[in-house]
Amino acid sequence: MQRYAILDQIADLSVRTRTVEGLTRLRAGLAAEIPDRTATRTLLLATWNIREFDSGKYGFRSDEAYCYIAEILSRFDLIAVQEVRDGLYPLQRVQQMLGPWWGYLVTDVTLGVSGNAERMAYLYDRRKVRFTGLAAELVLPKPRNARVAPVQLARSPYLAGFQAGWAYLTLATVHIYYGTSKPNDARRLAEITAFSQTVAGAAGKLSAAPQPAPGVKAEPGNLLLLGDFNIFNRQDVTMEGITRAGFVVPEPLQSVPGSNVAKNRHYDQIAYFRRLSRMRPTGRAGVFDLYEHVYRLADADLYQAERQVRPGRSFKDWRTYRMSDHLPMWIEFDIDDADAWLAGRVAAPSQPLALTS
Repeated sequence: MQRYAILDQIADLSVRTRTVEGLTRLRAGLAAEIPDRTATRTLLLATWNIREFDSGKYGFRSDEAYCYIAEILSRFDLIAVQEVRDGLYPLQRVQQMLGPWWGYLVTDVTLGVSGNAERMAYLYDRRKVRFTGLAAELVLPKPRNARVAPVQLARSPYLAGFQAGWAYLTLATVHIYYGTSKPNDARRLAEITAFSQTVAGAAGKLSAAPQPAPGVKAEPGNLLLLGDFNIFNRQDVTMEGITRAGFVVPEPLQSVPGSNVAKNRHYDQIAYFRRLSRMRPTGRAGVFDLYEHVYRLADADLYQAERQVRPGRSFKDWRTYRMSDHLPMWIEFDIDDADAWLAGRVAAPSQPLALTS
């Protein structure tokens, strides 16, 4: 496979051996926890904040780290990625490792101190997922009768439309402002609320499904929020900012652990607006704890030399700049709606098939 060719470029035999052993453990862990990808029946959707990807803040990522990141991404069909930094090399390198059949969409850099020179991105396997052409960065509208324009989100949310199997999806990914270490930070709550309400209010205009002639009912499509909301707990008022706008966290995700390394914070979320069309959760979802397999605490001594490039951080923290301080969150959807559509032909034989391949 193309992504393993990088192993031959690692000159240090001990590092190459360590990487092969890490990949072997990682592959076994992924196979045990994440369902196999299918050609047409299911969609594996994920969101992952890849810390400072790749700012070089504590040294640029090594070939080893790229091997692990690409291996994890390869297990999904469509991934929303947050904290892509201003340089596009990391995203381009991962795409190259995944193979030429992978594509990505990415925003420009969000300017300003709070923007942290970040981009939002989507990675997707073009053999399975088709980009429909809808892509936009979200700008909060000025409320009617307001004297001044609203303060925009610290990092511009990114919306894009895709088709997978029978389902059309409009995804809106975001990295919400963190602020203070309080569950109900005022600006964080304001951003989550404004983001969710704005997307919900524009739902009728955001469908990625084909638009029929006037007077013909359109496919409703599916509108989903996903990304890093910096929500501490599912019972916090910040979570209510999403649910009050009409978004629903799929049941399989309502009981998974937190997505930070300690798994006690529910920073990352995936939620759909009101109902799903031509897709449904299979019941399989989770967060993947990559540190059970690579950059384990027991491996700290193996990385002593590399850590000296930028000393002063514990191994536990340093490794999050190799991989991330977030764990990837994922959910599997059934996207084969053929049986339901065929059954509907008896009741409504004149209804056209709106799907395109």
